[in-house]
Amino acid sequence: MLIKVCSASNSGLETIGIDVEVNVANRGLPAFEIVGLPSKAVDESRERVKTAIINSNIPFPAKRIIVNLAPADVPKEGSFCDLPIAVGILAATMDCELPKRSLFFGELSLDGTLRHTRGALLLSLFAKEKGIKNIFVPKASANEAAVIKGVNVYPIESLSQLLRYLLTQAPLEPAKYREVKNNQTVVQAEFDMAEILGQEQAKRAMEISAAGGHNFFMVGSPGSGKTMLARALPGILPTLTERESLEVTKIYSASGRIPPDGSVIKIRPFRTPHHTTSQVGLIGGGSRPQPGEVSLAHRGVLFLDEFNEFPRGVLETLRQPMEDGYLTISRSKERVRYPSQFILVASANPCPCGYLYHPKKPCLCTQREIEKYKKRISGPLLDRIDLQIELPVVDVKELSEDERLGSTSTSSAEIRARIVRARQVQKNRFKENGIYTNAEMRNVHIKKYCCLSKEVKQLLLQAAMAFQVSARSYFKMIKVAQTIADLEGSKNISVSHMAEALQYRPKIQVREI
Repeated sequence: MLIKVCSASNSGLETIGIDVEVNVANRGLPAFEIVGLPSKAVDESRERVKTAIINSNIPFPAKRIIVNLAPADVPKEGSFCDLPIAVGILAATMDCELPKRSLFFGELSLDGTLRHTRGALLLSLFAKEKGIKNIFVPKASANEAAVIKGVNVYPIESLSQLLRYLLTQAPLEPAKYREVKNNQTVVQAEFDMAEILGQEQAKRAMEISAAGGHNFFMVGSPGSGKTMLARALPGILPTLTERESLEVTKIYSASGRIPPDGSVIKIRPFRTPHHTTSQVGLIGGGSRPQPGEVSLAHRGVLFLDEFNEFPRGVLETLRQPMEDGYLTISRSKERVRYPSQFILVASANPCPCGYLYHPKKPCLCTQREIEKYKKRISGPLLDRIDLQIELPVVDVKELSEDERLGSTSTSSAEIRARIVRARQVQKNRFKENGIYTNAEMRNVHIKKYCCLSKEVKQLLLQAAMAFQVSARSYFKMIKVAQTIADLEGSKNISVSHMAEALQYRPKIQVREI
């Protein structure tokens, strides 16, 4: 008897419909074979399915069982097909009718219970796109799949529970729809902006970075507050919108990073890879491409501390995702695309010893060592960073005086309120363009939305010629100026806005010939 069970397989963030064809034949020697380009994990489903059926006190047929995963020319990865294979065998031998327009998805334990299986959200999105009404998933994955409206998500605890439902139509309630809207989750950052004494210019640049989604680079001696500033950034970022939340959750679902009984990601990611991270760890890849840190930081922050200590070859791989907002990983058998729209926050010392610009401690590095250290970060990579500042050393006497008199610095909550207002302005501005922040603007958007007066254009042109900036940097200065205008509630970019934006571009020294 031939039974067809619908399922789906994930490749990156794309979902492919899979027909699990189970044929149980009375003729021939007893066997259990799986065909259709199964991976090692799929091929091992034979033992998991057989043992799970037996341990569920269900007789396993001593017949010739052939399972075909169609389409046969698409490689199948993962343990998703355990449940549909078991359902097909039970339906063929116990004469039970399968519900129409339904998908089965999940990994079986040897005792017949179902384990949390990655990719449940992608399965739910696929079902809605294809007009499939019902999906049957492990109970631990139901909350993840139930965020998509219009799809009945049935949580399954065990194979015996599902069999009772198929044979007797025993009650099986779908999981409750989990609405993504009205997300007001505020991150409790490690530091509050009010705790950071001094460094007012750096805090202002951090506010601009968070408001417009701009990349940010800090250079300063050890102890100047670079790491504190970076770790205070999550506390001033706005909450994820519904669409952003689903984008982030899809990546974490595909990589299996959503825990059992977990649901959508409501907090902007903050990824802090160590400087020994490999190229695959940062960008993603592997024989079966997985998302790296740049994709896991999508719609959030990628903080690279000790920027100069990363291998130059690893840093250079950031150029394409920083520019395009996505990256494509190609392998011989698979080609996947992951989004990577993140805020890069990088920090570095000015030299190997760290005290090049220190007012009291002498630098022990030679000029050659300093030049070699700086060359670890290429010009094209720096050109993609919107805000670049040098942090001065804060005097210990000033810190003691601030603690004695009480700090008057603005708190993260106050800064966040200004950023939320600026983000709302950008949301209204770009509602028809599919982007969220000023940093994502292309040249066509700049021409359409950024109004520059004659005085502003003249100042920008003079600065561009004096700093010898590239065309990319020219437009980045306009984007930063637009964010400053949004923070002040101004419709147009003024001279003061552009002047402040110019402060965050490095001054290029012209070599004498």
